[in-house]
Order: sequence, then C-alpha cells, then structure tokens
Amino acid sequence: MKTTTSYLILLLTIMALSDKLSAQSPDTGLLRQGNFFTEEEGAAALEKYAATYNDLASWEKRAGQIRQGIWEGLDLSPDFKRTPLKPIIHSKRTHDGYTVENVAFESMPGFFVTGNLYRPTQEHPSYPAILSTHGHFQEDEYTARTREDMQRRCASLARMGAIVFAYDMVGYGDADQNDHKHPQALALQSINSIRALDFLHTIPEVDKERIGVTGASGGGTQTFLLTALDDRVAVSVPVVMVSAHFFGGCVCESGLPIHQSHAHKTNNVEIAALAAPRPMLLISNGKDWTLNTPEVEYPYIRNVYELYGKAENVDYLHLPDEGHDYGISKREGAYRFLARHLGLSLEKITNDDGEIDERFVTVEPHQKLRVFDAEHPRPKYAVQGDQAVSQLVTFYKK
Repeated sequence: MKTTTSYLILLLTIMALSDKLSAQSPDTGLLRQGNFFTEEEGAAALEKYAATYNDLASWEKRAGQIRQGIWEGLDLSPDFKRTPLKPIIHSKRTHDGYTVENVAFESMPGFFVTGNLYRPTQEHPSYPAILSTHGHFQEDEYTARTREDMQRRCASLARMGAIVFAYDMVGYGDADQNDHKHPQALALQSINSIRALDFLHTIPEVDKERIGVTGASGGGTQTFLLTALDDRVAVSVPVVMVSAHFFGGCVCESGLPIHQSHAHKTNNVEIAALAAPRPMLLISNGKDWTLNTPEVEYPYIRNVYELYGKAENVDYLHLPDEGHDYGISKREGAYRFLARHLGLSLEKITNDDGEIDERFVTVEPHQKLRVFDAEHPRPKYAVQGDQAVSQLVTFYKK
C-alpha cells in the first residue's frame, strides 16, 4: 500500500507541475540529420576523427567524450530514475518450439513499453535473451512489432533457445500515448530500451551475461545506440543503418543533438564503435546509405576493435543486390552470428538439407499480439498526449 501511495503522489506531483514544466527544444544548429554529409564528406570525417587517437587509451578518452555527448544530447544522465516496472503479462500461446505472451511495463510512471515476449519451450537452467527492435517500414494489416518478418525473427530466435522481447517504438502499435514525431522521441526510446534491459533482468531464468539486441532501419539505430549507452548488451546486430554520411531521417534517430555539441562531433559509425570489444555484426546492402560498409564503415570500426586486440569480434554481412529491409538473407546472417556468440542452437531452425527454415513459425494476426484491448485495457492512470508525456520526461529526468 505504501508503494502504491508513493506512486500516486508522484503522478499527482507531475500533474500539479504541468503548468510549469515544458519540453526543452534542442539547439537545432547542433543537429545532424538525414544526409548531413555526402558520401565523400562522411568518409573524410572518419579520417579526421581517426586522427584524434592512436592507441587504446586515447580511443577510450574519445569514446568517453562521445558517450557523454550522447547523454547530454538526450538531456539525461546514466543514473536517471528507475521506477517500478509493474509488468503486465497475459495471453500465453504455445507454438512449435516457442511461446508468445503479450507484455507491457512502465518505463516511467504511467508510460508503457508494449511488446511480445517469446520464450523457448525447451527447458534449460538459463537462457540468453535478445531485444528485438523495429523500424519505420511501411505498414499494412500488420504493423511495427507485429510485421511478419519481425514475428519470424523473434520466433526463430526463441526456438534457437533465447528469450526474446519485441517492443514498439513510441507512437507505434500499442505505444500510442504520444505521437512518434514527439520532439523528445529519441530520449523516450532510449529510456524505453534501457528499461527493456531492466525488464529482461527481472526474468529469473535470463542469463544476464548473454543479452543481445538487433533491429533494422530505425531499429538499427536503437540497436547501436542502446549498445553504446549500456554495457549490459553483450552482442549487437544493427541492420541497414550504420552509415558515415547518413544520420537517420526521423526525430527518433537524430532529433536531439547526440552527434554534435560545443565539445564534440561524431557520427553513427563512431557511436556503433562504442560497442567494442563486444561482438557486433554490421548488416548492410547496396541500395541505401549502407552501400559503402565494406570500404568505409566496417574498416573504421574494425580498427577500433583492433585496439582492444578483439578484431575477431566484429564482422559484416554486405548484400550488394538487396535493399532496405530485414529480409530472410539478413535474418540468416543474424541467426548465425547470434548463435555463435550467445550459445544458441542453429539446428533448431535448420532442415534436413542444412538450410535455415522458418516454416515452423505461426504468423499471428495483429490483434492477437495486442497488449491493450477491451479485455485488457490500459490502466486509467496512463499519461496520454504529447504535452503530458513532455511534462513527464521533463520531471522524470531530474
């Protein structure tokens, strides 16, 4: 009862302060967005950044400046408040080698992260875990985390032996308490991803030393940004996103000044390099801003890994004839890398011909994956609307 009372007092305090609190607008002169550089300028910028360090100590000094710049750009601190998650889990379904549950928890008081939890049916003393993010792909009858390719990825990883949590970007799916184009979307999604790691840590059977994250496009941004900010991520696979010249086309990727401040300048290649020396696979293609990965982005990141003596921990999969997606060939590459570094079983999704085969996956209807519906309504105290969410994050971060 004491916890509930304190919780209500916090919400009432936020409401009482609503006339005084407002979202802080970023210094737009510091933003690096979209195709901020040409391809040539992006490559030249990396050469300039590389000249600022020459050994592990000097790289780690630069890495610290970049990481601090991200936190300051988000207007957060690494020790931001962690309030009770209060998880909601329901509607468990059992399929061929895996189960699915609908999940929500509060990353901030009254602000819900929504998603689906996939678990292996095969029992083990402990399991690795994987966060599965999504991007801005065109919607149809499925959306966000309920897309067919997302379901296939999560189900396959679960059958391979991982506990997988797929969650919505803000403003997508069940996470509709604010618009996706909210000016603080990048901070909101960073908070949500860090709290998603907190949620995985509450699951007793999760091996906390074996947690990975993967996603494509905007989900790729979430992947490398979370990995940069939180060393609890052991393995990462950012897909079709790491680029020297492209900084993300949405406010949820570059709407806050994480790439530049009055004290630093960087790009997404260096932010991805903050994963070192932890295992990371870059997946790229020939039809978007990752077309130069083999010649530009990967060599730069590999050089950082070499400073740690861990060049074998970073790799790339380049598909020059493919485009911007998380299609089957990209998923196959991710499966193999995650299996190797998280101790998963590829045999669980391999057919008699030695090929990865996802036909066992049951693609569920969008509505079945919903967390909040008539039978399971969102709690009445939920914060709703862009202004209310702005007030919440402004209060919450202090």
